[in-house]
Amino acid sequence: MTDTSVASGELDLCAAADVAPGTALKVETGGLTLAVFNLDGEFYVTDDACTHGPGSLSEGEIFDDVIECNFHQGQFCIRTGEPVLAPCTDPVKTYSVTLRDGRVVIQI
Repeated sequence: MTDTSVASGELDLCAAADVAPGTALKVETGGLTLAVFNLDGEFYVTDDACTHGPGSLSEGEIFDDVIECNFHQGQFCIRTGEPVLAPCTDPVKTYSVTLRDGRVVIQI
C-alpha cells in the first residue's frame, strides 16, 4: 500500500499520471469538486463549477492556458482563475499545488 498521507491543511487529489498534458480531471474529495489541469507538466487546480452557471470546467475545452466552460463558452485563465471572456465576470477559485511523490496535492 502506498503512503499518500499529507500534512494538515493539504488535500491529496490524484496521481499526476492520471492527468495527461493538455487535459483536465474532475476530482471530488474532501467536500470539494475540483478541476485538475495539466499544462505541459505544470499542474493547476480550480473549483470545477463555473462562476456564471452550471458548467463543469473539467469538461470544457482547453486553449493554451484558458479553459472554456462547457455550458456557455465563457473562459477563465487556468493559471489565475480570472475570467477572460464573457459572460464570466467573477474569478474561479484556484488552489496552490504541490507535486509530492508523483501526486497532485493542494493547500486548503
